[in-house]
Amino acid sequence: MTKRALVSVSDKTGVVDFVKGLVAEGVEVISTGGTKKALEEAGVAVIGIEEVTGFPEMMDGRVKTLHPAIHGGLLAVRDNEQHMAALEQQEIQPIEFVIVNLYPFQATIENPDATFTDAIENIDIGGPSMIRSSAKNHEGVAIIVDSADYEGILEEVRAGDISLETRRKLAAKAFRHTAAYDALIAEYLTKQTGEENPEKLTVTYNLKQTLRYGENPHQKASFYEKPLGASASIARATQLHGKELSYNNINDADAAIAVVRDFTEPAVAAIKHMNPCGVGVGTSIEAAYTKAYEADPTSIFGGIVACNREVDAATATKMKEIFLEIIIAPSFTDEARAILQEKKNLRLLTVDVMAPADQVENRVTTVSGGALIQETDALSFEDAEITVATDRAPTEDELAQLKMAWKVVKHVKSNAIVLGREDQTIGVGAGQMNRVGAAKIALEQAGERAKGAVLASDAFFPMNDTVEAAAKAGITAIVQPGGSKKDQDSIDMANEHGIAMILTGVRHFKH
Repeated sequence: MTKRALVSVSDKTGVVDFVKGLVAEGVEVISTGGTKKALEEAGVAVIGIEEVTGFPEMMDGRVKTLHPAIHGGLLAVRDNEQHMAALEQQEIQPIEFVIVNLYPFQATIENPDATFTDAIENIDIGGPSMIRSSAKNHEGVAIIVDSADYEGILEEVRAGDISLETRRKLAAKAFRHTAAYDALIAEYLTKQTGEENPEKLTVTYNLKQTLRYGENPHQKASFYEKPLGASASIARATQLHGKELSYNNINDADAAIAVVRDFTEPAVAAIKHMNPCGVGVGTSIEAAYTKAYEADPTSIFGGIVACNREVDAATATKMKEIFLEIIIAPSFTDEARAILQEKKNLRLLTVDVMAPADQVENRVTTVSGGALIQETDALSFEDAEITVATDRAPTEDELAQLKMAWKVVKHVKSNAIVLGREDQTIGVGAGQMNRVGAAKIALEQAGERAKGAVLASDAFFPMNDTVEAAAKAGITAIVQPGGSKKDQDSIDMANEHGIAMILTGVRHFKH
């Protein structure tokens, strides 16, 4: 009996040549709609779906392949005598190949002008049904959902038949295909209904890169991109130059982008091990980079730098003077690229770091046997209700520096302390087990520069020892959330030393 292929694809990449290859091996073709038209225009003889079902397409094409003449041909187990007898009795011919991909649901909802009705109409029903039927019965039916597999399939067909190993791989890919498709639909409809904590959470990602290794060389790792993910994302980056990104590079790059996005003025952040080691703000990106570098010339070595403005030749010349792993910016001038590309391994990435927040993404953190989900910490200094807790209010300049330091401390691992002055960080205490320990690290790093500087804390002071240490170093203003039972002790200590302290009512823990 002549073998049959059912072909119905939204993405028609390579399908004509693939089907011609099958036809050359004696396979006859069943098809529908636009796919049928494309094949016929290419000179391929095609059997219309209604010729197989004896039933016309109806309801704007919603009902065409949902028919026993199709699914019987897909689901019949070939070595089951009863199944094959049923096919013969009902005059149903088996289908050996199914080439299907689905209505463009993602492309539809990516269009800002798409309506809810548009989205619903682009939920494929017949396609997933055929894919699932074929994948379940993969020993008898080869299900092909990815054009990347066309050439390999043809090679096996020409050699005699598709191996069971290949069939199982195709079936697994088919179920991944429908699972990802359904996950997008579920996410879309869940958002439409406003459900915040659905009883089931299904997420999907697309493989972007197989990494050489993970955090350490003995760990395997991969990098996946979220469909419809945020625009200002390392997953959306374009690499202009340099060697392949590593697992740690990607994590650090994500952290660097997050820092500079919090500034509207030209800003540069240098990152080491997912913590800012230097942040600078200036009237130009060159000035901002200079401040970020001078904030900690030691730690920036081998670091990752993100800029929220185009990198020009002057800035590139300064960046070239030291070893950097990655430079991220919205763009690079031709001159800047020429300068930086003289360094063979330096990665240059463009990311639209200042793109508007097109969606509030949840952060997914895995734990053994489970996952934690939370909103991204998008709360800014402007969102906080600022109160002056001390006798002295901060000066205009102190307030500007407190705002800068507060924006940075949000991105430092807790317990976190950031010192700032003259639009740059001068000391960062990160990831300590107690707050005064974080302060001592930041103050020691700042040295004499701490005199006249400001201090930002990501959470409240449980005791007044942090304020006391700050006062001894010459800190003049402090921003912290407040909320401790012993707030008054810290306020009294600040008053005693003439320090201005403001409270935000908002903490920024980062684990």
